[in-house]
Amino acid sequence: MINIALITLGCDKNTADSERMLGLLMKEGFNLVTDIEEADVAVVNTCCFIQAATQESIDKLLELSEYKKGRLKYLICSGCMAQRYKDEIVDELPEVDAFIGTMSLDSIVEVVNELTARSSDNSEDTASNSKKTSTRSDVIKRYEELDTPYPNRDVIERVVTERPYLEYLKIADGCDKRCTYCSIPYFKGKYKSIPMEDVIEEAKVLAASGVKELILVAQETTCYGIDLYEEKRLHILLRELSKIDGIEWIRLLYAYPEEIYPELIEEIKTNPKVLHYIDMPIQHTEDNILRRMARRIDNEGIKRVVKNIRESIPDMVIRSTIITGFPGETDEEHKALLDTLKELKLQHVGVFAYSQEDGTPAADFPDQVDD
Repeated sequence: MINIALITLGCDKNTADSERMLGLLMKEGFNLVTDIEEADVAVVNTCCFIQAATQESIDKLLELSEYKKGRLKYLICSGCMAQRYKDEIVDELPEVDAFIGTMSLDSIVEVVNELTARSSDNSEDTASNSKKTSTRSDVIKRYEELDTPYPNRDVIERVVTERPYLEYLKIADGCDKRCTYCSIPYFKGKYKSIPMEDVIEEAKVLAASGVKELILVAQETTCYGIDLYEEKRLHILLRELSKIDGIEWIRLLYAYPEEIYPELIEEIKTNPKVLHYIDMPIQHTEDNILRRMARRIDNEGIKRVVKNIRESIPDMVIRSTIITGFPGETDEEHKALLDTLKELKLQHVGVFAYSQEDGTPAADFPDQVDD
């Protein structure tokens, strides 16, 4: 039996993708292992949101390639980094035998079968050749068009890898916002919702495995349905998910403030299974910075959204994220940001230093802020 190890780097959306790949592999009959020394095939589901994440992905692939001196025969790079750097990564990482882009993750079984068939077809040379790196003519590449809508899934499989009572449920991918600092649209493509029937079916699979809490994730959850149904349907999705036996709580992440709408607030307020918790990235509060970021809301708009939420749901817990050191940010603007945050009284705030990402408009802005 062929043993496969999968390592996930990056965000919770990657976790959901990895668990789906694991489900497909297990259904095909492969044996899943966590000890890399026992693996015949290793998969790294990569991240490249910022430079540090890209380097972590590269380091992990190089680390795992050393195990080819032992049992490991094949190394697969999947996900974000494979997609973002697809034009150069094949030559830059000769240790890797296959690359799978962000819209091709469901091809994992096909890719593993193709790789392992090489050992069967070339058994006499396996001992001497399979532990070496592939020639570039042999490397496997799977890249579907980024902006292809999610197809209806014939098979819904998930392997729960973390907390058995709580799971991330990805409802969409990609983004249409094109914030000037963000590289995500370049390797995730346009916003695309996963069909509601598939989201519900996957939630049922998770519930049947013992999951009690669903955490809804996407690059932006609040636009769910706009591409498929020509209207926002996150409130409807919440209502349908709450009907699933075994699901007791539903939590909402990545809700952009400018996209929060009255029906969604009402559903959160009245649905006993939807937690009074929302992750709402605002990134900054000062108008000049928000404009330069190409955010679609201003200072007053942020305050208005927070006020509307709290008036409707007084016990709502709001978490947000902030980017500091954006190009051109002045000391005065930073102080004004702190003052606005004090006024908003958000319960949780994550603060991140701006990362200058190649290919994004902000990378070429003047007045880059020193560390």
